[in-house]
Amino acid sequence: MAHLLAELRVEHRDLDVAIEHMAASMGRDELQLTRLKKRKLLLKDHIARLESKLIPDLDA
Repeated sequence: MAHLLAELRVEHRDLDVAIEHMAASMGRDELQLTRLKKRKLLLKDHIARLESKLIPDLDA
C-alpha cells in the first residue's frame, strides 16, 4: 500500500505542476484545466483515505 501511496503523491505533484503551467499559458483550455483540477482533487481524497487506513484505530 505504501508503494501505491507514493505513486499517487507523485501523480498529485505532477498534476499540480501541469495545472500551474496551463493556468499561466495564453489561450489555455479551460475545460482541460477543470478536468486536471478535478483529477487532482480525486487523487487528494484517495491519498487521504489510504493514509487513514495506515493509522491504527485508537478505539480498538
